Amino acid sequence: MIFFNWSNPYSTPRLPVFARNIVSTSHPLAAQAGLRMLWKRGNAIDAAIAAAAAITVVEPVSNGLGSDCFALVWDGKKLHGLNSSGVAPVAWNLDYFKRKYGENNGLAIQPKRAWDTVAVPGAVAGWEELHAKFGKLPFADLMAPAIEIAERGHAVATIVQRKWAAAVPELRNQPGFADTFVPHGRTAARPT
Repeated sequence: MIFFNWSNPYSTPRLPVFARNIVSTSHPLAAQAGLRMLWKRGNAIDAAIAAAAAITVVEPVSNGLGSDCFALVWDGKKLHGLNSSGVAPVAWNLDYFKRKYGENNGLAIQPKRAWDTVAVPGAVAGWEELHAKFGKLPFADLMAPAIEIAERGHAVATIVQRKWAAAVPELRNQPGFADTFVPHGRTAARPT
């Protein structure tokens, strides 16, 4: 018999949860999206894809469609790994960035904005690969919760509010940014 030590050296209001099927995310709507797939008799991969798709809607500052996907999947017999990080142009090397942006203390300066910061997104390709190999439910079913959340709308999470407000000073003058993300001169973020 395995015993669980309930004493936790860290102060936290959270308690361990034990169950056969759990979906854990940083946003409750994403966790609910994953749970919906389990209720439909989907598996853990179906739940993970649905939750990840929902996170791109409710917390895009943490995990957007332009992000990457990494997975370790145990199928009961074998461990599978997936690296679906986006690829970058072959010309992107240290010399390219040093020539174009200069260097600081011998290191190439990395641009923060513009095309030289964009790799090919790998998230959706990773979801498709995981689904093809392990998924049970139709891919469209996995996207349904994220689509519903996007169409219905949702409250902006605190983490999104803070990251949104923090980006305003740097992005305010980018074409279209202020009109879209700073309506009436303010963000959705509360003052801190």
